[in-house]
Amino acid sequence: MSIEAPTVDAARAATDEDRSLPGWIYLDPDFLEVEKRRIFASSWQVVCHLNDIPRAGDYHTLQFLAHSLIVIRNADGGVRAFHNVCRHRAARLLDGPSGHCAGRIVCPYHAWTYDSEGRLTGVPHRHEFEGLRMQDHGLAPVETEIFLGFVFLRLEPGLPSVAEMFAPYARELAAYRFEELVPLGRVTLRSRQVNWKNVTDNYSDGLHINVAHPGLTRLFGQSYDIEAKHWVDRMSGVLRDIPSSQPSERLYQALLPPVSHLSPDRQRLWLYFKLWPNIAFDIYPDQIDFMQMIPVSPTETLIREIAYVHPDSRREMRVARYLNWRINRQVSLEDKALIERVQAGMASGAYRSGPLGRNEVSLRSFSRRMRSLIPESRLDQAPAPGWSARALAQRPSQAQHP
Repeated sequence: MSIEAPTVDAARAATDEDRSLPGWIYLDPDFLEVEKRRIFASSWQVVCHLNDIPRAGDYHTLQFLAHSLIVIRNADGGVRAFHNVCRHRAARLLDGPSGHCAGRIVCPYHAWTYDSEGRLTGVPHRHEFEGLRMQDHGLAPVETEIFLGFVFLRLEPGLPSVAEMFAPYARELAAYRFEELVPLGRVTLRSRQVNWKNVTDNYSDGLHINVAHPGLTRLFGQSYDIEAKHWVDRMSGVLRDIPSSQPSERLYQALLPPVSHLSPDRQRLWLYFKLWPNIAFDIYPDQIDFMQMIPVSPTETLIREIAYVHPDSRREMRVARYLNWRINRQVSLEDKALIERVQAGMASGAYRSGPLGRNEVSLRSFSRRMRSLIPESRLDQAPAPGWSARALAQRPSQAQHP
């Protein structure tokens, strides 16, 4: 029987710390609707690096939930973000993941025209629009933050700044000179038929490394460190000197060249950060990747990713980057199989929630915040269909993050 409203006694709340989130929230359409408002509306989303848009008029787009968003380089060198929506009849303005518009954005529907500052500068048949005030119909702006060269945006206020969220690791991140990175390739999109939380749970899960990733185990041995700060999870492994039995891994170990701006303890360190709720950075000596887990439906997630590098023409570095891709392509396939297994188990109805070990610090942290923001996630089964409308009507739209 469905439960109409959360009823969580003090004893149950006390045990939440030792329990995973219930399976139904990885399937329920109402839960995703609540997540959109209480989690994603105020979340920071990475769009691109400043070096992706070096010239005035260069832009990148992001399709995030129902929102089409633009980040564009201005004539004065600054960066602005807008909703990719014409103020006349709501047509999408710019297409594709990236591109260049020479000084103006022209709507393909009725040719309303905007400059790179978002100002409305041209309206065909303007005399027919009685009382039209051009200054009132510029593009709808979106808040941005530049952090270590990456452009983040958010739809609503609520969270601290990206810099504040990453503050515990500011000195460590500074060592990698993010601002100097240039893109390697282009943004790619990978669909996964799982809930977005299954992807992020797996990313921050340290216990499966030595069970399900033989390649990483050959590279790191049994040493894989994980910790959870308030907003950020940090995971790391150090490449061993013992040659791997697998050719690509062994060659990567042998060829990876020294990186002049990194200290000796970072020359062979693989480092991972996950920023609440859905952004991840993979930091290697040879390259730096970001991943973004964007929910499409309760059971589909789009993984958006791209690699960045410091300019380096050495042959050994080019080969190391290729080998890195080969190694991590296999890791990605292994993770795909794992999260699909978990999603199938969630859908079976046989799973409610499971125990969390004390060393599962990231999953504990994630579960704690989710239960605080969406109390219904303490329930063993879903409330009656349609509960999201009632839940969202009872609370302010801006989530108060713990």
